[in-house]
Amino acid sequence: MSDVQPVPPRADQRPVTTTHHGHTRTDEYEWLRAKEDPAVLAHLEAENAYTQARTAHLAGLRGRIFDEIKSRTLETDLSVPTRVRGFWYYGRSFEGRQYGATCRVAVTDPDDWTPPQPAADARPDEPALPGEEVLLDLDELAEGHDFFSLGGSSVSPDDRLLAYATDVVGDERYTVRVLDLSTRELREDVLTDVLGGVTWGGSADHFYYTTVDDAWRPDKVWRHRLGTAQAEDELVFHEPDGRYFVGVGRTRSRRYVVVAASSKTTSEFHVLDADDPDARPVLFAARTEGVEYSLEHAVIGGEDRFLVLHNANGPEFELGIAPAEPTPPAGWQPLLAHDPAVRLEDVDAFASHLVVQQRSNGASQVRVLELSTDPAAPIAADRLVEFPGELASVGAGGNPAWEQPTIRVGMGSLARPSAVYDHDLRTGELVLRKQAPVLGGYDPDDYEEHRLWATSTGGVEVPISLVVRKGVRGPSGTDPVPVHLYGYGAYEASMDPYFSVARLSLLDRGAAFAIAHVRGGGEMGRRWYDDGKLEHKQHTFDDFVAAARHLVESGWTTAERIVAEGASAGGLLIGAVANQAPETFGGFVAGVPFVDTLTTMLDASLPLTVPEYDEWGNPSDDPVAYERIAGYAPYENVADLPYPPILAETSLNDTRVLYVEPAKWVARLRARAPQADVLLRTEMAAGHGGVSGRYRAWEDRAFTLAWILDRLGLADAEPVS
Repeated sequence: MSDVQPVPPRADQRPVTTTHHGHTRTDEYEWLRAKEDPAVLAHLEAENAYTQARTAHLAGLRGRIFDEIKSRTLETDLSVPTRVRGFWYYGRSFEGRQYGATCRVAVTDPDDWTPPQPAADARPDEPALPGEEVLLDLDELAEGHDFFSLGGSSVSPDDRLLAYATDVVGDERYTVRVLDLSTRELREDVLTDVLGGVTWGGSADHFYYTTVDDAWRPDKVWRHRLGTAQAEDELVFHEPDGRYFVGVGRTRSRRYVVVAASSKTTSEFHVLDADDPDARPVLFAARTEGVEYSLEHAVIGGEDRFLVLHNANGPEFELGIAPAEPTPPAGWQPLLAHDPAVRLEDVDAFASHLVVQQRSNGASQVRVLELSTDPAAPIAADRLVEFPGELASVGAGGNPAWEQPTIRVGMGSLARPSAVYDHDLRTGELVLRKQAPVLGGYDPDDYEEHRLWATSTGGVEVPISLVVRKGVRGPSGTDPVPVHLYGYGAYEASMDPYFSVARLSLLDRGAAFAIAHVRGGGEMGRRWYDDGKLEHKQHTFDDFVAAARHLVESGWTTAERIVAEGASAGGLLIGAVANQAPETFGGFVAGVPFVDTLTTMLDASLPLTVPEYDEWGNPSDDPVAYERIAGYAPYENVADLPYPPILAETSLNDTRVLYVEPAKWVARLRARAPQADVLLRTEMAAGHGGVSGRYRAWEDRAFTLAWILDRLGLADAEPVS
């Protein structure tokens, strides 16, 4: 074997100098933005080759982790069927296939809401249920493509047509096609550059969809009439303000199509009659800066009403009720008044009840409000759907039917695989329909879950969710263990505890996994988000460092045995703490990382920049925002610091965080911190979510986990069986 070590690629320095608000900055690597330049592609390929060479010793471990994921996964499986009108819809997976299929069977008893169950001995090459109709064979659609994503699929109101959207590049610009389910023939309707799927009107002759502008901002809603060319589609709504995204959907009652225009801080809704193919949008309530609201149609006391979930009376939102007509905020009567201890996140209306998803003291909750027939007292009962466990994550979903007598609820935790329940509204019974199978004798009782609290800036207590296999801390239960610490901290996104089959390969080798619920997320309510954005963004980084130090000070681990990971905005978190506290960690993984923050936020022509001003600030117009972002942006603050090893992962076709950000970051790290051990891995046929196909995704995750285990000193550890 050769002792010659691979040499890391060195990107050419081609300095470009710019001045903003009296500050001059020089960028040596902006030339890497030229995606079509052969020199750029050659550099990325050289980085990939270097990364492969440097991690060649982990090939066996990667293979073992892949095999472990595969052996724990029931490859031929069926999701819990969901009832929509006269059919039960479900997804199937098959051993040896990347993507699976979407299917349906007819409802045989309209009064029976028990999902059909497949026979125990059902074969992969046979129907899982009697009368099975395969709607889409996703592996067939993906054939010949290195990447494939189903953006959404929707059956027409008469159940005869299926509109579905596909992306075969990874840039999230979808092509919509319409399949006649009776003849299995594609209609002539083909729509390109669509964002996601479509929303049907009240009949099968028209649907709605959105498109994006040059900055990849969804700004237009269109109405398409079946049998016509896309060029003839009618523009229903256009939002010219670059801070706002638009979206379109249909109420569960099927009465209305709603168009939302929302920025990070403000929203407004327009309503269309779903049954009128010529309907024009009617404004419900004009936007007021700082007021966010959402709209849902309900029938309360026999009368049509709009439910308005809004923050006009408090930051944690309240649920209001209004006439089914344009109504300003002054006319929104409280149904659930603002409670500073409870963050109301969403509401779904059904014929006989409302389902509210909320959050209290960091825990997600599902709340059921039974409706009365008395308009003066519309709520007959108010209760929580109870689940055991401090770290259980719960949520309602898969509930499309207006008059269904049950609600579908999901639950999971760091140690307990996700489970699907039906909550019977008539009896209050909670019926387990399916728990995600984990093969190989998995027992959640072999693991212990903990909620820890770290003290951060200003004495703020930051929650940490942690899972570890029982016994790995020694007989006394106090021995330090390696820790994989994850964080995000932006957009009010909550990183609730979740189960991962792949993570077992790490836990069973003696590591703990933890999530730091840092400010900027939504775990502790809207105040938690507000205290981690704009001028408070530094709190996000302080919280993460505080979480790591708490794990050390409380005896869970040591600094050199913490590997931190974050993706997208969480990659910004990783890059910032790498500069601010490199000695606190033993390694960093930054996935599709938003590390060139200042450059991106200075360029309004780049995808998604303008809508992000409310999250990060506008450094082009505001010198204070410029200095603030420049103070924490990872790329700006690279220096000759004692960085631990860093693995950066990105995708060439990512539209949300361009590949150039980690490419520039790694190049600057190599130049300014020559002793740093830095790797860059670029997927050449993928988008923001990484590679497509479950086997490729397992291989991708196995690569990352093998690197993490190596950094944690567990590359040679045998998993506990």
